[in-house]
This record gives sequence, structure tokens and C-alpha cells, in this order.
Amino acid sequence: MLHLPLASFRPPLCGLRPSRGFPRSHPLSTQSEPYGSSISRRDSEAKQKRLREKQAALEAGTARKSKPFAESIKAWTPKEIVLYEIPTEYGEKKDVSQPLPPAYSPWYVEAAWYPWWVQEGFFKPEYQTRLPQATGEAFSMCIPPPNVTGSLHIGHALTVAIQDALVRWHRMRGDQVLWVPGSDHAGIATQAVVEKQLWKDRRVRRHELSREAFLREVWKWKEEKGGEICEQLRALGASLDWDRECFTMDAGFSVAVTEAFVRLYKAGLLYRNRQLVNWSCALRSAISDIEVESRPLPGRMELQLPGCPTPVSFGLLVSVAFPVDGEPDTEVVVGTTRPETLPGDVAVAVHPHDSRYTHLHGRQLRHPLTGQLLPLIIDSTVQPQVGTGAVKVTPAHSPADAELGARHGLSPLSVIAEDGTMTSLCGDWLQGLHRFVAREKIMSALRERGLFRGLQNHPMVLPICSRSGDVVEYLLKSQWFVRCREMGHRAAQAVESGTLELSPSFHQKNWQHWFAHIGDWCVSRQLWWGHQIPAYLVMEEHAEGEREDFWVVGRTEAEAREVAADLTGRPGAELTLERDPDVLDTWFSSALFPFAALGWPQETPDLARFYPLSLLETGSDLLLFWVGRMVMLGTQLTGQLPFSKVLLHTMVRDRQGRKMSKSLGNVLDPRDIIHGVELQVLKKKLQDGNLAREELAIAATAQSEDFPHGIPECGTDALRFALCSHGALAGDVHLSVSEVLSSRHFCNKIWNALRFIFNVLGDNFMPQPAEELAPLSPMDAWIMSRLASTARECERGFLARELPLVTHTLHHFWLHSLCDVYLEAVKPVLRRSPRPLGPPQVLFSCADVGLRLLAPLMPFMAEELWQRLPPRPGSPLPPSISVAPYPSARSLETWHQPELEQSFSLVQEAVQALRALRATYQLGKARPQVLLQSSDPREQVLCEAFLEPLGTLGHCGAVSFLPPGAVAPSGWAHVPLSDTIQVYMELQGLVDPQTHLPLLAARRHKLQKQLDGLVARAPSEGEAETQRQQRLSSLQLELSKLDRAAFHLRQLMDVSPCPGEL
Repeated sequence: MLHLPLASFRPPLCGLRPSRGFPRSHPLSTQSEPYGSSISRRDSEAKQKRLREKQAALEAGTARKSKPFAESIKAWTPKEIVLYEIPTEYGEKKDVSQPLPPAYSPWYVEAAWYPWWVQEGFFKPEYQTRLPQATGEAFSMCIPPPNVTGSLHIGHALTVAIQDALVRWHRMRGDQVLWVPGSDHAGIATQAVVEKQLWKDRRVRRHELSREAFLREVWKWKEEKGGEICEQLRALGASLDWDRECFTMDAGFSVAVTEAFVRLYKAGLLYRNRQLVNWSCALRSAISDIEVESRPLPGRMELQLPGCPTPVSFGLLVSVAFPVDGEPDTEVVVGTTRPETLPGDVAVAVHPHDSRYTHLHGRQLRHPLTGQLLPLIIDSTVQPQVGTGAVKVTPAHSPADAELGARHGLSPLSVIAEDGTMTSLCGDWLQGLHRFVAREKIMSALRERGLFRGLQNHPMVLPICSRSGDVVEYLLKSQWFVRCREMGHRAAQAVESGTLELSPSFHQKNWQHWFAHIGDWCVSRQLWWGHQIPAYLVMEEHAEGEREDFWVVGRTEAEAREVAADLTGRPGAELTLERDPDVLDTWFSSALFPFAALGWPQETPDLARFYPLSLLETGSDLLLFWVGRMVMLGTQLTGQLPFSKVLLHTMVRDRQGRKMSKSLGNVLDPRDIIHGVELQVLKKKLQDGNLAREELAIAATAQSEDFPHGIPECGTDALRFALCSHGALAGDVHLSVSEVLSSRHFCNKIWNALRFIFNVLGDNFMPQPAEELAPLSPMDAWIMSRLASTARECERGFLARELPLVTHTLHHFWLHSLCDVYLEAVKPVLRRSPRPLGPPQVLFSCADVGLRLLAPLMPFMAEELWQRLPPRPGSPLPPSISVAPYPSARSLETWHQPELEQSFSLVQEAVQALRALRATYQLGKARPQVLLQSSDPREQVLCEAFLEPLGTLGHCGAVSFLPPGAVAPSGWAHVPLSDTIQVYMELQGLVDPQTHLPLLAARRHKLQKQLDGLVARAPSEGEAETQRQQRLSSLQLELSKLDRAAFHLRQLMDVSPCPGEL
């Protein structure tokens, strides 16, 4: 194998992968240390140093939960990169005949496995029907289709990690699993990216090309760039059925979109009308609610907006006087944050019970700009306590004013055009001006006419288009709308009745509120890229002008022509139809994904077998915009809920709690964490993006602060494990790369444990059948019971879809039960000659079962290690751990001894007490004798079974019992373990009191100083005070230990101690 220091070599991100994105395998050289080779002196010294630092931290009471990421990276020692170098054809099984590398290296572990999994068809439901453990049950999911515009970030990686863990567990369990991959065409985002690219490369605008020519450019871009998402999914180990990959602009999916539109139209759930919509002037298109970012402003703030020559001030309230007609000295003052909409005002409204305006009810006001008469109307929705209590009414540019105007029969005036300029209704002096340039001109006119009444800071929420950065306008447009009230009511009822389960359940409140207040959904978008709306304007009827535009809907133009002929009574051949140039909202097509991806509207075998989906897992931010719409359209079009269970995870934020944003420089490609990346490469990615110069500078600075040394290589398994460790109920995921590094350390621990086990098993080991395995010692029985308990908890976690329970359980077993306890306890036993037969069989079962338990979360490392285990006799060996049976609680029931585990906890407490005594007296390599004294015969019987492992784990010599009531020998350290059991440790001849007493005194003085400082500090509140109290208790406990140690040392000197003093 090839060993390379990270500092001198970093493989290129694409260097090990062919163009299709699968890891390319490499040959492996045969130079390697044997399994279980001794730890080098350097490693030993490093370990001792870490132990000393840990002891110092304990004395100081510094239980730091985490370090700043920059500090963590600075402390990170670059690891040796080992490459798999055995020639292996693409899709062939990896060669595991060579020894394992001496340390865990993700580049080595993750090579070659994924293309073999795909080639063998392990991810296909057809394969899973042949498994011996097949249940006959189906489990289906679809990946939330990411936008084809770019690459996945850590938020997507969280989705993939959770979904793949669930999918792999169901597959190993024996279910027929289908996990559908796909991507979304992302209308606005993709069109914007391609337009920018055209301008950057060729200085060409979209409208300079024909629609067909522009769409060819988009498809070309999609073919060139759209595969990156698939590369990332494969790097993350996502076990998707790639033969069923779906793109929302594929021909089959386009048929489904057209069919859905036609069916909804015929059901009376789709209509065309002139209504207010969210409008992006920069994009010249309607946009969805999810593309409107509500930006709170505390007061005045200047923003640079696209298309506007100068910065624009927001967060200001302008007071304007509306003179009362016939009373020159009387006026009504209104406040507005949008003075540019003044030309569109058609009334002023006040509350009917506002006594300030009662005498003016029914009067007319003069418009401050045009002098036209406007009615003063009364409406109970006006809030008299806000501002002056009088509001201007602009129905064409405000949703609230539109409702108010409709109640009072007011005609709207559209004064802002699609491009954000003022319309002809504003007069020649404003027509054609950018709306925010017109704002200043209007303000000047108000001052000149003496109707300006002041300007003040005003907190407000500004709607911003997330795609363009422009301020969103509300414009009256003729668009297509989906009636949502009836479908929304059914969606709300489904959750209320329990037919549709939302998890966590607290999301039900948002669900019910949204559907209780849902409005109609505008699905028209003024774009070229997307599904063109299958609606046609009948030009003959339109030209006559006798009625409103006459539209017909059809799956094809021929079908629409037949409909038009029937409705008009004219021959279809004589009619001229013009198709609506608009496309459908991307959310419309993505709402069809659960069934359109399975072949709907055709009655396909996949649709019959796998629809409805078993589970929908996604981010909670998509609950309403995507999940809600899938439920509405799925129920309406298929007659069934598209899924019965929804699992929602929280948003991933950076370690500072900030939302991931390209402009903040904290958006990370998961592959950068998997493979590691240098800071220069991160900055190059920023520069190659589409950030504005100002945003680029901010993002680059943030990257330098967060990743001053780049990002170390962590590996896919570590990233997946860290992501799955966060619970849905724990709030947003604040992920730091240092947390992923911790998971990599866990991987290395498992790696070393397996190398030890392989060394114990040797070449000729023959495993016993699992049903014949019986423990030959209490320690063997304990670890087998722990293994059974772990399987039980993992099963419970997967069934409840609580992955943090699974990760915590596995971490505890591998690290604290197997590595820290059993392996250490069994080492002296394995050195005996002849070697006992029991421990190797137990170790094999721990490795086999433990790796299968781990496989859904860490598939690469689990496969790499499991493939090297010898097969059990009497049963066919599964070709891959990904299709091996997942250990169930029932299959390991005979190993489960909960009483033994509970009893062994006392032994572990004794071990901790002995280790603490050793640390206090700094015994070094000495192995003191230990005495246990118990007044409870049952405890004595329990401890007698574990005397040898107790001495081994406590790093002590012989362990024996002191009879109840007997006096402890003089000069032995003593610590009570409980009310019924005492622990004594030999000190005579092992400790020099003259040397150690001054050291204890110095340590006590240091801790006492810290305690005094904490006591003198004023009490805090909340969590800070809780931490302070915990720190106080910790320091007091350490001081009491030091006092006892000093007492015992003085006993050795035959000096009468002074309690509480050193």
C-alpha cells in the first residue's frame, strides 16, 4: 500500500474517480505491519502525554464541551494517507486478501466498494427478494430531489445520511427496498445560472436568443454540470437504485406534469385570474413564497438593489398629509414606508370607532400628488393604535389593501410595471423611472407642495427575492392558480385523524395553521426553462374583445383544439391557438415526485408495488412548501396519501449557529470534509462561484477565520455518523468539523479493535455456529449480553427512527464495552498457554455482530472489515454486509443477561475508584495489591467472579477480600464504594510520602485558589449558574480526595494528621 503524509500529498478530489463518479480502485502494495503489532514508543509516549493532560484538566475542572474549530484544527495532526493500489476493474469486488493498513485511512477504506455494490445490484428491490431473510414487505422512499443547479451542501448530506441509514437497515432486515434518486430542474435558479454563464462567456442576453436556442443551452449546461450531485451522492455512500433515476424534465415526468395540470383543470381546481402575486422585477417573473426572504430591519438601512443606480433607504416611515376636500385647514396624515406607491392610492381608511376621525366619516380627501378626490372609508381591520390610525389604500400593490379594497368595491391602480419602473398611470413626470428613483422624486414633490409631515425610523420586515436580491413587489397579474382550500382541508384532516403521521409531532401545529389559512397557489412563472403550461389562448375569441380571454387546456395542441371547437362551435381547423408562454412553478412538478417518479399516470409495476411511499424524510423547512403540496396533489390525483409517515430533521447550521449561506462562506461541499481540502482550494471555489465582489470578500474572510489550516480528511463514515448523532428534537444541528473529526477517531478505534481481533483469530480460526456459542467465563457472558443489549437498542432506535439512539448505543458498545473493558480484560487471558477457546469465539461474534449493527451508518468501514472475517459454518455467507441479516433482539435473546450487566456496573465503579487512587498517588508502573471488604454476601459473590478482570482493568496487582469487620491494614489508601463495600489499595513501599506530600500540597493550593475565586464570584442565572455550581462541587470533591490522600501519606510516616490541612 502507498503511504503518504498529508502535508506532502493530497489526492485531487476527482483523482480517484472516473467520469461517472464511482471511486476508481487502486492497487495495494504488500508492505504492511502484521495484525496487532505493538504500539511504537512514540505512540506510547503520546498516549501518556494525553493521560497527563487529561489528569491536569480534571484537577482544573475544565470539562470543556468543545473547542473553537480553528483551535481544533490547529491541534489536529495530519494523518498518513494510505491508498488502495491493487488493480481492480471497475465494478469488481475489492481485493481484501492483503493485511489491513496499520491505521484507519478513509481513502483506502472507501475505494472500490461503491461501484461493486451497484454492479451486483444490491440496491435494487429485485435483488432483495432473493435474500434468505426476505420479509416480503416493501419499503420505499424518494430522495428530496435537489436542484440540478449545483452541488449538495451539509444540509443535503444530513438528509442523505438519515435516509441511507434507514434504507440500509430495512434492506438488511429483509424488506424489498426501493430508494428513488432524482433531481429537480429548478426553473428560476437554473435559468439564472445559465443566463449569467451566457453573459460571462459570450456577452449574450437570453432575449437575444430564441426560446428554443436558449433551452438548448440549458440542456447542454445540465448535461455538463448536472452530474455533480450524483457524484456527491455516491461519495456519501447513498444506496440508491440508479436505474430508476428521475429528472423532473425527463419526457416521462413531463407527461405526468401535463396530465396533472389537465386533471386539476377539469376538476375545477385550476383557474386563470388576475390577482396579486409575488413579483421579482429583476427576474420579471412571479416567484413562490419560499423564494421570498423576510428580512427584518430595526430601522433605517441602505441596500444596493439590482437595476437601481444608487443605494436605497428602507426602515423609514414617511408621514404624508391628505387634505380634506372643502376644508383647506383640515387634513388626514397617513404614514407609509412605500411612498413610491402613492400614485396607486384609491382611498384612506380609518377604524370606525377612532374618535379622531368620526366627524370625517363619508368625507372626500384630496390626493397629495394628483389632487383627485379619494374617499375616507371605515374598516374594522385598521389598527388605530398604529401610527396616526389612518392608512392609505393601494389595492394593486398590497395583499392587505387588496382585501380591504375588495370589501369596499375599490378599483385598483397598477402603478409599478413588471420591470420595476413606474407606469403611465403615474403621469409623464414619473413614467419609466425606476420605482426607487421615483420615490425620491415623489418625496421632493410632497415637500414642494407642503404636504410632507416628517420622516422617522421605523422597524419593518422587507420582502427580498432570494434569487435576485431585489425587493419583492406585489403586482396584479393574470396567472394560473390552484384552488387549495378543499385539498388543504383534506391534508389537515389526514394529520388530525392520524392517517398521516408527522414526526416530531410538534410540527402538527404549523401544519394545521398553514392549511387553515391557505390561499390559492399561483403556479405561473414567466420563464423559459420548465414545463410550459398546457393552456392555449383562442385568438379568434380574444380578437373579438366581447369577453375576457378565452383559454382552453389540453394534453396536446390537437386535444386543446378539439376542446376549443366544442366550446366555440367553430371548426377546429379554423381556430388559431397560442400556447401560454409561461412555465409551471417548480414546486408544482416536485409535488408530483412520489408517484410521477414511479411511472404515473401509467399503471406501472413500480407504482403498484411501491406507492404510497413507506416514509418521507426531509428537512423541516420543506414541510409546507413541498410536503404539504405533495399531500394535496397526491391525494387529489391518485386517491391516496403519497405517504403515511413524515420524518422531519432540523436545519444544519455552522458552529456559530448561522444558516448555511454562500455569501457567509460557510457552505461546505460534503466531499471537502470527506477528503479534506486546503484553504486555498476553498477560496478558489468561492472565486469560481457567482458571488458579488462585496460578498466574495466577506465570505473569503469568514473562511480564513473558520478554516485557517483548511479542513482535515474525515471520511464518509465519520461524516455520516456525526450527522446521524443529532436528534430531531434537539433543535437545529450546529455542526462543526471538529465533531466529525471525533467520529473519525471513533472509526480508528474500531479499526484497531478489529486488527487486534484478526491477530487473535489467526489464519485457521473456525467460528462456531451462533446458536452453539456459550460463554465460558463471566467476562465472556457480560460482553455477549452487552452485544445483545446493543442489538436490542439499535432495533428500537431504527423502528422508532431515532438514529441518535442508535449512534449513542453503538458508540458506547464499541468504545466503552468492547475496547475499554473486554479487550483490556481479555488480553492477559489470551497470553496463557494453552490459549482458552472461549475468548476468540466471543471476539469473532463481537466483530461479526458489531459490524453488522454498524453497517447502516458506516457502510464502507463495516464492509472493509467484515469481508475479512471467516465465514460461520452451516449457513451461506452473504456476498456483502449490505445484504447480510441485521442482528435482531430475538436472534440474540439467549445471550441477553440484564441482571449480569446491572451487577457488573459495580465492578466498573470499583475500577474507576482504583484508577482514581492510582492517579492521586501517581503510582506509575507500580501494581499495588487491592482488598475489597463487603458487608453484603451477594456483592462478595459477584465481585469474586470478576477479581482477575478487576485487577487488570484497575492496573493493580492481586485483588482479594478482607473479611467483614476486619481492621484494614495500616498504610493502605481507602475509598468507600458504597454503604456496603470498601476498597483498600496498598501504598506501603510504593509511595514516598516525603516526595508526594509537597506535590499534593501544591495541587491543593491551586485548586483551593480556584474554589475561592468561584465562591467570590456573584451568582449567575440559568445555565451559567448551573455550570458554576457543578464546578464548585467538582472542586470540593477533588479537594476532599487530596485531603484523604494526605491523611494516608501521613499514616505512612506515623505522623498525626491535621484534618483539612496539608
